[in-house]
Amino acid sequence: MDLHHLKYFVVLSEELHFGRAAQRLHMAQPPLSQRIKDLEKELGVQLFHRRRTGVELSEAGALLLEHARGVLDHVAMAQESMRRIRPGASGILQVAVPPDTNPVALSTMVSFFAASAPDVLLNLHELTTVEQVERLRDGELDVAVVRHPLSSVGFESGALYSRALGVVLNASHPLASMDSVRLGDLAGSPLIIFPRHMAPTLYDSFLHTCRDAGYLPAAIVHARNQHFTHGLIMAGRGVHFNEEPWTPLPSGIVWRPLVGDPLAWRTSALWLKSRRSAETDAFVAAVGAGLEAGGHG
Repeated sequence: MDLHHLKYFVVLSEELHFGRAAQRLHMAQPPLSQRIKDLEKELGVQLFHRRRTGVELSEAGALLLEHARGVLDHVAMAQESMRRIRPGASGILQVAVPPDTNPVALSTMVSFFAASAPDVLLNLHELTTVEQVERLRDGELDVAVVRHPLSSVGFESGALYSRALGVVLNASHPLASMDSVRLGDLAGSPLIIFPRHMAPTLYDSFLHTCRDAGYLPAAIVHARNQHFTHGLIMAGRGVHFNEEPWTPLPSGIVWRPLVGDPLAWRTSALWLKSRRSAETDAFVAAVGAGLEAGGHG
């Protein structure tokens, strides 16, 4: 049983209203409703009776609530015990970055933070946008480095840094000989892009921008690993959008800037107001230094 789902169940049991529970959890109502349905399906019972004015606990729901609160209390106690294992007076900071974070940006973040908060252990995680937002809400992360646009209701955000994206092409592609490429000229080329579940709002924004520029991909291929993506491009299976590479690309593929910079990574630090501290402020500053070093303006 997913502890996240159990926490959502307890909050809904206390509020008896999806809208109020979703607001308390800093999330939209439809995802909360879906997670409760998933929990009911997993357990094989109906936990709530749905009414027009809200919900009521079923007999099975009332029984689960007795156990769920105890489970979550014990988990919270265990987490607090772990937080007390401190390498210094200030403790441990849990942070996350996107899987394809620029290595120069990441190393600068780490070194900048170490210099400004030497007594704090920085525990880094590699997570997608959806995973980062969920773990921020659940108190498992202190700060996340996220890509925009995304739903940030209930969060505070640092300065937004932007880095233009270009297109990665097979060297034999007709546009590979150009110094720069118009987005609309890619019409008909299959698009290799990260899976939508990793960052739904960003994914939709990319496709809308492509459509508005006249680029309708002949097919969409999902890939999240850079080596897999490059292999698909080398095999002529599509084109891919990414920032200018810091290391040479494999033989047979090339990177070209897009005319007018229609696509970009827009990145910032994100955190819950309730978790803000001197340590989070120090890491937010480190994020800015890292993104600037990585070429984000």
